[in-house]
Amino acid sequence: MTASRTVNLAVFASGSGSNLQRLLDLDREGDLAGGRVVLVVSDKPDCRALERARQAGVATFAFNPKDYPDKPAYEREILARLREHHVEWIVLAGYMRLVGEVLLGAYGGRIINLHPSLLPQFPGKDAIGQALAAGVRETGVTVHFVDEGMDTGPVIAQEPVPVDPDDDHESLAAKIHAVEHRLLPSVVRSLVRGEVWLEGRRVCRRGEERSESL
Repeated sequence: MTASRTVNLAVFASGSGSNLQRLLDLDREGDLAGGRVVLVVSDKPDCRALERARQAGVATFAFNPKDYPDKPAYEREILARLREHHVEWIVLAGYMRLVGEVLLGAYGGRIINLHPSLLPQFPGKDAIGQALAAGVRETGVTVHFVDEGMDTGPVIAQEPVPVDPDDDHESLAAKIHAVEHRLLPSVVRSLVRGEVWLEGRRVCRRGEERSESL
């Protein structure tokens, strides 16, 4: 059997980085279908995600947006780092900034985002708090391609999470994280293997064309 090709990944994070840690662990175990985390990018120089990357021996790039005149300026520097590390896919895992035209122009169709709701419900910040405030009985997790909007890109995968009457932010977050830690790696493997890709705004999957013609 031919060995899988190595595909370099960059993970963008702004917080604790639990999903980053999951990807780093699977990378170390050789369980990302050839995907390899080679760079972690953060807009929060003191965040836990960067420490996780350093502990794993992964290169990091931290920046303070206030040090740049505008978004294109810091995205150009990010882009230079991505190219330096030959990154093919960008994974947003708790990155709290909208991706701008510089990165979209260079990596359009190759950026995915993890969001803790069943989009289009509860986009933006604190989706867990939004779900609790709305009193819904179900929320979930979405992995989607990134476009210029706020959590508006084409959906790759979703999984529901029940909201129990006694759930608070902490307990619901724990249930959502458990799903995230399974769903995100599954999508990453599919992308690395070339089983999922984007054409325009349509999410294509290997085998769909053949099944549709039968």
